[in-house]
Amino acid sequence: MDDRSNTIAGWVLAGGIVALGLSIVTGMYFKAEAPEKEGFAVVVEDAAAAGGAAAVPIATLLATADIAKGEAVFKKCAACHTIAQGGANGIGPNLWASMGKAHGHVAGFAYSDALKSIPGNWDWEGMDKWLANPKKYAPGTKMTFAGLGNPEERANLILYLNAQGSNLPLPTPPAAEAPAADAAVDAATGEAGAAPATDAAAAPAK
Repeated sequence: MDDRSNTIAGWVLAGGIVALGLSIVTGMYFKAEAPEKEGFAVVVEDAAAAGGAAAVPIATLLATADIAKGEAVFKKCAACHTIAQGGANGIGPNLWASMGKAHGHVAGFAYSDALKSIPGNWDWEGMDKWLANPKKYAPGTKMTFAGLGNPEERANLILYLNAQGSNLPLPTPPAAEAPAADAAVDAATGEAGAAPATDAAAAPAK
């Protein structure tokens, strides 16, 4: 019985040694080595940084904005602001005739230093940026509103704000590019330049 046990143990031990040897040899043969040259790195670019669609100027959006829609958008602001002439301040200041006025112009309202420190007045572009992202426009502002991400919605609201006591003239939209017209001019110029050469070729030799 002892001989048989010893024999079995011997075979088990031998099998283990063979398996270990095969493992070492296989590992040496199939050893993975790092490539001399790394593969291409995949770079994920931000859509805006990669040259996405250019933002439409606020002056262009205001040309087709709708005051009635802007009044509807103002309901999002009514929890903190009044806009009637002589209206009381709430969590935010009264916004009557605010367009064209200085930042922090309402007497008696405790504006944040962040907003009061911004130079200039509430112009079209400034109001558009403020409504898009107040915390970016005035870092440190007390206003907790996250902003309006829709440019058309902002234009409608700004048009409504302007109609409430400010009545500033709308900005002139930037001139639209006319590539087709430029191409036509270039084509005409090219034909005109080629005409003398044709005439010269048709003229009789002297």
